[in-house]
Order: sequence, then structure tokens, then C-alpha cells
Amino acid sequence: MLQEEPDLSLVIAQIVQKLKGSSLYAQLERQAWTSLQRPEIKLESLKEDIKEFFKISGWEKKLQNAVYSELSVSPLPSHPAAPPEHLKEPLVYMRKAQGSWEKRILKSLNSMCTELSIPLARKRPVGEQKELLNKWNEMGTDEPDLSLFRPVYAPKDFLEVLINLRNPNYENGDSLSFRTHLGLIQVPLKVKDIPELKECFVELGLSTGQLGIDDSTQVPPELFENEHVRIGQKVLAEQDSAAAQQYVRQGSPTALRAELWALILNVSSQPEDILYYEQLKTNVIQHDLLVDSLIYKDVKLTASNDDYYFVFEDYLYQVLLCFSRDTTVLGHFAYNSASPPKSYIRGKLGLEEYAVFYPPNGVIPFHGFSMYVAPLCFLYHEPSKLYQIFREMYVRFFFRLHSISSHPSGIVSLCLLFETLLQTYLPQLFYHLREIGAQPLRISFKWMVRAFSGYLATDQLLLLWDRILGYNSLEILAVLAAAVFAFRAVNLMEVTSLAAAEAVLADLSTLKVMPLLQIFLFATVT
Repeated sequence: MLQEEPDLSLVIAQIVQKLKGSSLYAQLERQAWTSLQRPEIKLESLKEDIKEFFKISGWEKKLQNAVYSELSVSPLPSHPAAPPEHLKEPLVYMRKAQGSWEKRILKSLNSMCTELSIPLARKRPVGEQKELLNKWNEMGTDEPDLSLFRPVYAPKDFLEVLINLRNPNYENGDSLSFRTHLGLIQVPLKVKDIPELKECFVELGLSTGQLGIDDSTQVPPELFENEHVRIGQKVLAEQDSAAAQQYVRQGSPTALRAELWALILNVSSQPEDILYYEQLKTNVIQHDLLVDSLIYKDVKLTASNDDYYFVFEDYLYQVLLCFSRDTTVLGHFAYNSASPPKSYIRGKLGLEEYAVFYPPNGVIPFHGFSMYVAPLCFLYHEPSKLYQIFREMYVRFFFRLHSISSHPSGIVSLCLLFETLLQTYLPQLFYHLREIGAQPLRISFKWMVRAFSGYLATDQLLLLWDRILGYNSLEILAVLAAAVFAFRAVNLMEVTSLAAAEAVLADLSTLKVMPLLQIFLFATVT
């Protein structure tokens, strides 16, 4: 216990420091001053009386939710002597690989700039500003010529980088256990096996009620769904983030999902949040960035062609264009292995005082990036609320799907977990696909890097994302990818090429997520 105390004090100090800069801190301070006017606040018991006032007025719960949110997002403080890069990524070879990958992305972006003779950023003429403002809610009708633009990279390019990732310490005489891994990912990271996953995802067990299974037409709804909705309403009435997170592990009722997710992510549309969104919108109106064209191109190539999401095209432009200007997103690079790209004012290359982050949020969109936003459009129809939810989902989860790290929810670990599950529990299928040149990861990688958005039916995708929020982990993506292969194993055993295997797995829109996960985790012989 003595060793834990300094760590706890570091955690408390870190959270206090972060909250001091928040609007909540200012609101609490203002409420404390206001409460001094109340007759029940006595000087001799001032501290206790103000605490009681916060409890009765609901401010204590808001503070608890803010603390819980910080604990969910921020990594625990490392040793005081550890350099800051260890917080980003503890393994040197991972940091180097991420750095090299970033250089490739920037080279691609700069070469596009040069080829097209387009600046990274420019101020829009007044006429253009007015035109954009007038069509802000119907940007989908605009058809700019994007034929010369190309995505900076696609998931398959990123996969090739991960396949070539190596730990230099293992090159000359790697351990026997690791040599037996026959998948594409060849780095020694610890991933869970099925017994450990069962322990982690215990609420998905066969004896626990689940939305996505027990609300089906074959089961009378009063057996589970009605009671689950009643509990959900109670959780929302209590406004408790931790309780909401526990609750959605069994799925969110459709009518309550938007509020539950906002509670878990500690998003509440305060006037200052709406004002901040309007400021971002103003930045979009005033300045044109090269990444704007990449966003347009991506939406046109992905969501606009999707039967579920094409109707949200305008929302996607609004959210993603504002996101690219949001400098608060830079804060997540403290615990992200990636680093925000820098650009220099013309003629001042290399002079740090003339350096700016580009884009302002530090995130260069890639092919499929808009699909992180698209499913959220079903839940949130007010642009500033939709924006806040997406930003919070990104800085908690989605950034891990396109950066190289050793984190258990990072894409490298997810790929390794997927391959290890298949090789261990479906060895015949794994070896068959490997022998015919259809490594399973080449098929499943695109599902995981997009968190299955655009592949599953939307109702099933939202049930899956319930569990991501509930467990504060992306590991369930790898489990589902393995479960899909297990479900289609009979057909896959008959294919003789990668193209045939891809054809078998081309359409996931009819799959039911929860039965697949339950059967794979709790009915697989271990």
C-alpha cells in the first residue's frame, strides 16, 4: 500500500491540474461563491456546508463525472524520471516506426501540394466566404473537381507498414514461442487468450441478458428489454458516468443511446461548447486548407456511396471541416504515439518560432476517415453536439486505429490478437488460408481500422460501439473479426484463393454481432 500512495497522489495532482483549466472549475468556483449567500451556510462549518450544497445541487455529480472522464482518457502518470516520450509510447522501435510512417505521410501530402500547385492553406476571398456560409447546410450539393486529389494513404498502405514492423532485439535468436506465430504481424506483444477475454468481457456471457439477443422477436420483451430500459432511465436520472459505462456493456436501448453515450463521454452542450463550435465554423469559412479537399474526396468515395450514410453527407462535411481546425485535439498527442505535423511560414523553413501545426488539429485524414463520424449521425442531429461526441470518441478510441503503438487497444495489438485467436482456436482454417496466400489479416484489417463502420448494418454497429464504450477498449474489434471468420469457416475451407476468400466475406451487413461474439467467446473449446 505504501508504494501505491505516491502514485495516487500523482494521479490526483494530474487530474486537479487538468480540471483547473476547464469551464467546470470556473462554474464550481462561481457556485461556491454564490452559496455563501445562502442562510444554511455557516462560517464555523463552511467546508462541510459547501460540500453538502454541491451534493444537493448536483454539482458534486458533475465533478465526479469529470474526474471519471479524465481517468478513462488520460494514461496513469509514469515514473517522475521517465521522459515524456515514454508516455506517448514506451517502446523505442514503435516510436521510430511511427516517426518513419509520419514522414511518408508528409512526403505524400507535400508532393500533392507541389504537383497541383496548391498551398497548404489560404485565406478565402470575401465572395467565397459568403458563398460557403450560404451553402453551409447543403455542402453535399457542391461538386468541386477532386479528380486530381488522392487520399494521402489507405488502410492497405498502413497494413504493409505494420507487416514490416520488427523488434530489433528479436532479430538474432527470437524466443521459440514467438517463432510459432505464423501470422503477418511479427512483433512480440502480450495479447489476451480466450480465458482472459472471457474474464474481461464477463457481461457478454451466455447467462447475462444482452440487447442484440434477448430483445429479439423470439423472446418476450418483458423478460429482459423492459427491465433493461427501466434501469437505463434510472441511470440517466442519476447522471452517473461510471454507472452508464457499466450499463451499456449489455447494450443501449435505441431511445436512450444518444443520452447514455453523451453521459459516458461527459459531453453536455453548454453555451460555451456551442460558441466554440461556431468559432470553428468561422475558421472554416475564413480559411481554405488542402486537407479540406481530402475530406471532400473521402466523403465522396465512402459515405456518399453507402446506403446507410449518404443522407448525412452535409453533417459529415460540417463535422470534419470543423474538426481539422480544432486545436484542443492536439492535447491527445500527449498519450498518442503519433506527433502532429509541422509546417513553416513561407521562407522560414526550419525556424521553430515560425512553425505551426498543420492541420491545426494535427490529424491528416486518410481513406475511410469520415466513416468514424457517419454512424454518430443516426444519434445526434444537432451539429455542435454531434461534433463534441465525435471529437471525444476520436481522442479516446479512434486515434489508436491509425497510429503505431504497443497499447492493448492499438491497431498493432488488435492485429496480433486477431491472428493469435485464429491460429490458436481455428488452426485448420488459419493454415488453409495461409497456404493459399489468403492471410486472414489482409481481409480483416480494413474492418478493424474502421471499427467495422461501413461493413455492419448500423443497428449492429451501434451495439458493437456500445461495448467499446462500456469496456473502454477496442479489443472487441479483434474478437469480432475472429468470430466472423469462425462463422464463415465452412465456406472459407473450400476457397482456393485470396479473391475467393474475400468474396465469402464481402458482405457483413446481415450478421448479428452479439450472437457471434457470445458463441466465439463462450462456446469455443479452450
